[in-house]
Amino acid sequence: MSIQSFPKTLAGKHVHFIGAKGTGMAALAEIFAARGADLSGSDVPDTFYTDAILRSIHMKVWESFDPAHIDQAIDLVIFSDAYNPGSNPEMAEAQRLQLPMFSFAEALGALSKLYDASGISGVHGKTTTTAMAGSLLAALGAPMTVLTGSSVASFGDRCTLIAGDRYFVAETDEYKRHFMHFSPRRILLTSVEGDHQDFYPTYASIREAFCDYVMSLPYGGLLVYCADDAGATEVARFAMDKRGDLRCAPYGFSAEGPWKIISCATGEGKTRFRIGASDIDLELHVPGRHLVLDAVGALALASDIVTDWQDGLAMSEGQWRQASEALGQFRGSRRRSEIIGEAGGVLVMDDYAHHPTALKATIAGIKAFWPSRRLIVDFMSHTYSRTIALMDEFAESLDEADCIVLHGIYASAREKKVEGVSGLDLFRKVKVRRSDLVEITDDHNAGNSATGNKEHFLMYAEHHGDCAALVLPLLRKDDLFVTMGAGDNWKLGRTLLGHLKHKEGRNV
Repeated sequence: MSIQSFPKTLAGKHVHFIGAKGTGMAALAEIFAARGADLSGSDVPDTFYTDAILRSIHMKVWESFDPAHIDQAIDLVIFSDAYNPGSNPEMAEAQRLQLPMFSFAEALGALSKLYDASGISGVHGKTTTTAMAGSLLAALGAPMTVLTGSSVASFGDRCTLIAGDRYFVAETDEYKRHFMHFSPRRILLTSVEGDHQDFYPTYASIREAFCDYVMSLPYGGLLVYCADDAGATEVARFAMDKRGDLRCAPYGFSAEGPWKIISCATGEGKTRFRIGASDIDLELHVPGRHLVLDAVGALALASDIVTDWQDGLAMSEGQWRQASEALGQFRGSRRRSEIIGEAGGVLVMDDYAHHPTALKATIAGIKAFWPSRRLIVDFMSHTYSRTIALMDEFAESLDEADCIVLHGIYASAREKKVEGVSGLDLFRKVKVRRSDLVEITDDHNAGNSATGNKEHFLMYAEHHGDCAALVLPLLRKDDLFVTMGAGDNWKLGRTLLGHLKHKEGRNV
């Protein structure tokens, strides 16, 4: 097997996954299992939600990395991009034995060559848009396989949806230009702006990567792009200037044509909207104007795939009604506006937003969706490079939160700690911007009603595990507590929910 392609069937092939419990790796393993491969894998002993997925596909998983797990009987090794031969003994042994080795991005790219593939890309919204596209295609009966970056409720809480092998829709990652391994016939571009500053030091550098990805489309390929995003529009214009053969489908409030959002209204618990392509009202039960954009982008992509599948026949009114029903039933994916639970009248949510633009959009969406609830945002910034580069933008993005809890920076394995920089820097900036918030400093301050009005508060705890006792007495009926970021502060939401359920049980 070479990087150029995999065989159509993997029956009888032994594939070993290094870092098997990662979301993308587990999803890839599901697809390999469906293609007949015999699977083994290795990872750390920690328990993840993907453990159940790996058990269901009968993968033998070692909870350690040991060169003894690697032998000549293995036909192919796929490794997480988090590892390298210098630090991982299994990778080193596979190299010594000269086994074929693929990174996750390389394997995804090689897999894409077996299908009519569509890549969903952008700094924000990739996972939700991919999940929506998969849900739509499933409702419309298209023969497809979908791979997302998180588990999706409508996928049976898995990261993949396997319903055929003609079309492939996958989330494609811009970090280190990983998406350049993918071979798409269609690209959906949600957004382009500065991010991953450890690899893309300037906006121009990340914009260039997206331009190169779009230019990789074959003759007559389709670019679906968000006309409301300046960066995506800039990339689309560049591509159109260079490639007159490309088909382009802009979507959004600023778009012209079938994917223009004509009307949009948000009420308690739902958003209703209409687009140019259909007279049918569409409805979402997940919060945020940005998710309406994701839904319309997914519709534009799904429509092109279905039209291709039907040999040029456009979606019928009946199919539009099926699509409307699929969007109405969409309940998001893990860590994307995910409702964790409710107890004592407090709704607890979790969201992966870790860039200022995504934070701002998600907070605005939640407030519009649940206008009667006090919104408490618990945020942990991810990576020193991103936090340093976007410090002012992060502080501004939290302006609409009613209460704010902040933590230390969640460092990435790919970077070293930057001395002299901490989560306190962001806290101080927020404190200056939000003089309306009462600072909570210790147990006495949190519980003492004489300290001030706790209607709007600000708190800092370096470790999220240290502040549950401080936050709990401040919660009240009709609050919405949401953990946000790419760190591990999501654990705090679950801890608080457990305490609230216990308290609620005692009061019954």
